[in-house]
Amino acid sequence: MLNIHQKFCRETFYDGKLVDFKPVYQDNFNFAYDVIDVIAQAEPERRAMLWCNDKGEEHTFTFSDLEKYSNRAANLFTKLGIGRGDTVVLILKRHYEFWFALLGLHKVGAVGIPATNLLTKKDLVYRFNAAHVKGIICTTDGEVMDHADAAFPESPTVKVKIGVHGAHEGWVDFSKELESQPDTFERAETSAADPMLLYFTSGTTGMPKMVWHDYTYPIAHIMTAKYWHNVVPDGLHLTLSDTGWMKAMWGKLYGQWFMEAGIFVCDFDKFTPSELLPLFAKYHITTFCAPPTMYRFFIKEDLSKYDLSSITHATIAGEPLNPEVFNQFYKATGLKLMEGFGQTETTLTLFNPVGTEPKPGSMGKPSPAYHVDLIDDEGNTVEPGTVGEIVLRTGEGKPCGMFDGYYENPELTKTVWDNDIYHTGDTAWRDEDGYFWYVGRTDDIIKSSGYRIGPFEIESVVMELPYVLECAITGTPDPIRGQVVKATIVLAKGYEPSEELKKDVQTYVKRQTAPYKYPRVVEFVDELPKTISGKIRRVTIRGGEKKS
Repeated sequence: MLNIHQKFCRETFYDGKLVDFKPVYQDNFNFAYDVIDVIAQAEPERRAMLWCNDKGEEHTFTFSDLEKYSNRAANLFTKLGIGRGDTVVLILKRHYEFWFALLGLHKVGAVGIPATNLLTKKDLVYRFNAAHVKGIICTTDGEVMDHADAAFPESPTVKVKIGVHGAHEGWVDFSKELESQPDTFERAETSAADPMLLYFTSGTTGMPKMVWHDYTYPIAHIMTAKYWHNVVPDGLHLTLSDTGWMKAMWGKLYGQWFMEAGIFVCDFDKFTPSELLPLFAKYHITTFCAPPTMYRFFIKEDLSKYDLSSITHATIAGEPLNPEVFNQFYKATGLKLMEGFGQTETTLTLFNPVGTEPKPGSMGKPSPAYHVDLIDDEGNTVEPGTVGEIVLRTGEGKPCGMFDGYYENPELTKTVWDNDIYHTGDTAWRDEDGYFWYVGRTDDIIKSSGYRIGPFEIESVVMELPYVLECAITGTPDPIRGQVVKATIVLAKGYEPSEELKKDVQTYVKRQTAPYKYPRVVEFVDELPKTISGKIRRVTIRGGEKKS
């Protein structure tokens, strides 16, 4: 084991606790060369990825394999005219070629734009033109390639079209071409300050924003993997995420490989708890991370039927953690879910570190990599117990892992990051022990009869009811109170909407929290409107936009 991560960060401890984290890197730092290739040359047979799919196929890739295939990809990209600064969209689901391609793009200095296979022609046209996309690498599964073909006539910058597992006419066959490329690639000129990744955020309002990160971004995920995911070099880590989402960068690539650990990838089209749960024992998965929605589905299963004993550490992020999810999973497995919080614009910002005792429902404490604060509307730091907006103070410089801005849009960047303060748009309160507790987005706050009500606290209470699968709390107009609380609920299997259930919800909330917070309006629906990344669109429920 090289402990390669220690070369790229300076960690300061006080009384056994990490209190500061600083990156250490050369001006030409490039994760693909300086981490992947270095591990490959020192320990060529070290396991990097165990991949399987729902068809029974299985492959184990070593760090030596990653070096070889990323070199081949880099040679192919160079041959096709893709180089430093070129933007390339990757729509590859969970196919292992994603890792070959992205590392290859890093090696030539191009900008990777991971995206979901759920995008349609309209989505692609917007992304191609907004980011001046030069190339696309996509799967031939489903309709992705058809949507891309339909988008090209309106996307003049796209010149390179690469398909994985076959290709349409006019496309390059990635899998076929890769086999004929050389195994070596001479290091290209890149800079740590170059753009490396560009993500289109799936916000709850407006068109997606383009968030870009430079080549130092991977270093920040040492914190993610070492102090939150708790990965170990000979372990196997599973983060549930399609490669189109930023969560894949958190849990399926940089931090885990900095720690020289293996990642587990299950290439499935549809998430089915009963099919996924047996894989923990079969492949001896040791650490696990997923969003709350997945855990909600897990706890609705009979977890006693599955052997989850290989898991030593479990984490959760993507949405606030309802205490009921924490308690039910702990009861079933003995594992305490360690919550973390961050955004597309950042890395791990608040979290429950390895070795600490989590408070169920708390976001945890600030990461030593960031200067986190809670402020009021006037910009003043609020006292413990008072709700404020979570902000990052950047007076000492941009923290490693934080975005460089919204791509080609300094005006938009300034709306959230100005005077050395980055506004997350999320609100929370801090307790006397320094733990943060989520309240909601700044535009989700409900103002009723002079009260300011955060939706998450009420959602957590409603989620305790056994017949509730999902819930969204919003405000709805009221002529007397200005707004009243509304609960929009998806019922679990076996339950039907009724007036009795509505009254039961209202009564339960009144008993569990302050009476003024109870939902005066309760609506049962078949599903909640969500963003393309699965986050609840409260703005749609509030009536702020038309349902699509």
